[in-house]
Amino acid sequence: MAEATANGLGQHQLHGAHDATTAGVATAEVHQEHPIKLYLVVWAWLFILSACSYMVDYLGIHGYLRWSLILIFMMLKAGLIVAVFMHMAWERLALAYAIILPPILVLVFVAMMVLEADYTLLTRVTFFGAGP
Repeated sequence: MAEATANGLGQHQLHGAHDATTAGVATAEVHQEHPIKLYLVVWAWLFILSACSYMVDYLGIHGYLRWSLILIFMMLKAGLIVAVFMHMAWERLALAYAIILPPILVLVFVAMMVLEADYTLLTRVTFFGAGP
């Protein structure tokens, strides 16, 4: 059994194959296919989000609004790709949390560091002055 799991067969597949051979029933390989319409809709949304991202540059939006919009569009595109093309929308919730939760936590910690950096700069300017 250890050789079979090392060759890529999981425990469930091994037991299913063993039960089927002992019962004399042939098993059919179960394979789920998603409709092509789903992929076309996702590609259309990716195209629309990319066009919106390029429009931010084309319209000449500057400052925090520019970077916020670009990051929002980037995260939406990444979410679509992970959910549909990497089949995370159909995975167990624990696996989805294992993939999605760490980047969210990284963003929270980066936001905390930005706030801390602003506070540190404010206290340095307050106590040491604006500089030479």
